Amino acid sequence: MPTATIEPIARRKAAQPDAEALVAQVREAIGTGSPAGPEARALLLATIRGALKTARKSAERELIETHKGTRCAQALASAQDEIIRAVHLWATRHVFPRDAAIEGETLAIAAVGGYGRGTLAPGSDIDLLFILPRKQTPWGESVTEYVLYMLWDLGQKVGHAVRSVEDSIRMAKSDMTVRTATLESRFLVGDRVLFDQMRTRFETEIVERTGPQFIAAKMAERDARHDAQGNTRYVVEPNVKDGKGGLRDLNTLYWIGKYFYRVQTPAELIEKGVFSKTEYRAFQRAEDFLWAVRCNLHFLVGRADDRLAFEVQQDMAERLGYNNRAGMLGVERFMKRYFLVAKDVGDLTRIFCTSLEFAHAKTVDSYGKALAGFRRTRRQIRGEPDFVLEHGRLTVADAEAFQRDPVNIIKIFWVAGREGVMFHPDALKLLTRSMRLIDKALRNDPRANAYFLDILTSPKSVERILRRMNESGVLGKFVPEFGKIVALMQFNMYHHYTVDEHLIRAVGVMADIANGELTAELPLTHELLPHLSDVRLLYVALFLHDIAKGRPDDHSEAGATIARRFCPRLGLSAAETDTVVWLVRHHLVMSEIAQSRDIQDPETARNFAAIVHSPQRLTMLMILTACDIRAVGPGTWTGWKGSLLRALYYATEPLLSGGHSQVSQRDRIAEAQDALRSGLADWGAPRLDAYIERHFSNYWLRAEPELQLAHARMIDAAEAKRSAFAGSTTIKAFEGITEVTFYTPDHPRLLSLIAGACTMADASIIGAQVFNTRDGHALDTFRLRRAFTSDEDEKVRASRITDTVRSLLEGRRYLPADLGVDSRHNRRLKPFSVPTEIIISNALSSKFTVIEISGLDRTGLLYHLTRALADLNLTIGSAHIGTYGEKAVDVFYVTDLAGGKITSKPRQKRIRDALTAVFSPARREKASA
Repeated sequence: MPTATIEPIARRKAAQPDAEALVAQVREAIGTGSPAGPEARALLLATIRGALKTARKSAERELIETHKGTRCAQALASAQDEIIRAVHLWATRHVFPRDAAIEGETLAIAAVGGYGRGTLAPGSDIDLLFILPRKQTPWGESVTEYVLYMLWDLGQKVGHAVRSVEDSIRMAKSDMTVRTATLESRFLVGDRVLFDQMRTRFETEIVERTGPQFIAAKMAERDARHDAQGNTRYVVEPNVKDGKGGLRDLNTLYWIGKYFYRVQTPAELIEKGVFSKTEYRAFQRAEDFLWAVRCNLHFLVGRADDRLAFEVQQDMAERLGYNNRAGMLGVERFMKRYFLVAKDVGDLTRIFCTSLEFAHAKTVDSYGKALAGFRRTRRQIRGEPDFVLEHGRLTVADAEAFQRDPVNIIKIFWVAGREGVMFHPDALKLLTRSMRLIDKALRNDPRANAYFLDILTSPKSVERILRRMNESGVLGKFVPEFGKIVALMQFNMYHHYTVDEHLIRAVGVMADIANGELTAELPLTHELLPHLSDVRLLYVALFLHDIAKGRPDDHSEAGATIARRFCPRLGLSAAETDTVVWLVRHHLVMSEIAQSRDIQDPETARNFAAIVHSPQRLTMLMILTACDIRAVGPGTWTGWKGSLLRALYYATEPLLSGGHSQVSQRDRIAEAQDALRSGLADWGAPRLDAYIERHFSNYWLRAEPELQLAHARMIDAAEAKRSAFAGSTTIKAFEGITEVTFYTPDHPRLLSLIAGACTMADASIIGAQVFNTRDGHALDTFRLRRAFTSDEDEKVRASRITDTVRSLLEGRRYLPADLGVDSRHNRRLKPFSVPTEIIISNALSSKFTVIEISGLDRTGLLYHLTRALADLNLTIGSAHIGTYGEKAVDVFYVTDLAGGKITSKPRQKRIRDALTAVFSPARREKASA
């Protein structure tokens, strides 16, 4: 054994407490004093506390040096064993010595739950079972209380139960949680005969008779746990214990193996034929890595916390020895390793469950139904001599099917999708052993690529089959560029999944649309899809759009290069390839423009049309963008984002098709005014003319017709009350936003005051339209991300913001200097670094200078930015607020006080410097202190 390994083991053994030695040490220190007195108890407590602290420090030191997680968990459990034994010895020898002559004066203490497996994380609960022969006795009660109070005084979280043997068996029969805990019980101290009696009865009276019931319950419990965690192992802040692919999944395998196969250690599953030696080594590696992560996490945060949050991921990567390398951050390398391990756990689970089903000719049917035996049957598939169905699952006709024709490695997935069947475990194992056959010749084989293109463009099965190809490893080998992004996490708060999972989900969203789903969420895509000449190109583009992530160069450009090489492999023509390449290169453009530009400004649509060139490409980009955003993660796609994309589409489409919208600005103003007259016909012509005259031309060009109507009614109601201030709220359920409008005499800091009021109400601003009237009033509409499911709650929050703005304007209230400093959002942003970029352009609008600001987000940022713009004597025409995880991208359309663009270079520099200062480290520190 290498010296580097021997030294940590020797240190650990030296640091491990010994129960007899601890008791002897305390007894010697007491001398002639009473061992049952308070002084003795205090000394015992101090001694075991010191011993436990030493053992934990030793375990942490060895963990950091060796990264051996299972060894750490076992060392912590072993130290805990000795502490409990020491306390029990002291209680039974010196405080409550037992009179052996008294019948029933006996007690056994067992570890249960995770502790029963002989593993503990630093923050784990200590689960104990106190076993009595029959009923509780005064002696047993005294010993039990002494042990528990001593552990509580150590600051430990102890879960405990006190039961007789009979009670233990009775409760295990009726309660699945008790049954699982009893299954994992491990003798610690006390009467061994009593413990063995309980275990024997448990094995004969429960385990032998209830295997199917237990398996069904554990699998249902697993699925419920996965659902609660998001039902994917590829979330970027995974739960190490309860998440899909986490420790609990491995525990479930062990529980079922122990219950069904009657094994005592996972290694025995090899003898039972459940796992091969290779698969068992994968089990050990996965368990060791997950324990290393969990133990390091508990040590790092100083408490029981099993969620790998962004705040700790970088520190975790450093503790586990992952450094920046090959264009990837150390934290991204660490998380990639985590997701690959989670994938291995999924593979092991699948192998285990199918072995359970097939090797023993039984099946777990619908979680809760009894296991039923069945005959082994094979059925030929018409026209497919190399494949058969066995028990309804797809497998190969013989073991040479892949060797004989490697194209079958791809074809088997094509057949599974066409037939709508699951895979037989034998087929999956043979696929694993046949990976070497996926070589350059197979990748360039026209038949293999034709099968893959058909898989990729079959909406009924594409997401399921792609995910199975990915989990088997075939997809990454057949498309090596995809293999590079498997389990790749981007260290940011915007993306919820790894890159490979995101791509598969994006293709899945496209398939949902093609299958007639998501009509309410994505209405325009359903309207546009039938007009596409070749829907296949969208599937290919979605599969490739982020395939170059993780590289130092721009992933859109690099992805376009990959698409240029890959599409001919699939048999696409030069024209089809050009379309896919264009979509990959520009897959972010429509989203960026829709969310950060003033769509009502005619220049926006003209600039976008110059990029798109054709109505067909506009349609494809619209659908691709919707699929991409929806696949980012839960809650990322909103009706508001959909409305922005639709508005951009409708503004651009006529410019590409020669439609009616190419009308003069004067005509557009007249159309908007006529629409208002129609909506307010009861006002009368003189009253309408006077109202219309109050607005500048840009108002009629940029405000939506329904918003113009709402403004008119709000202003009219305010003037009827002779009020100088008015506010109104509109709830837009489909868009997922709440519009809050303010009408007040203009104020140079009005926008920053409103932003501050929104910050105080913890409201997230996603857009603002700002107008002035000819009589000196401001008419500002802020769009807030919806926070409550109830419209009434949304209105209450909006009213609170409106009242705050009124109070600020009247001087009855002031914004605090430390606005937003206590925000949890700011604390979560600490691990991230985003470069600050200020872009000032006069080319994006004919009337406004456009200032695009990007940098690290924080609570109160918009308030400080708008305040800085006010200090610079700039008038804001509209604001477009975007947040992409930790990155804020805010765009302001501004003029100088005279209504002109900012063309002076020195003044542009002053603007740039002032806005950059808002993101200065000193300000960030103050905001997150």
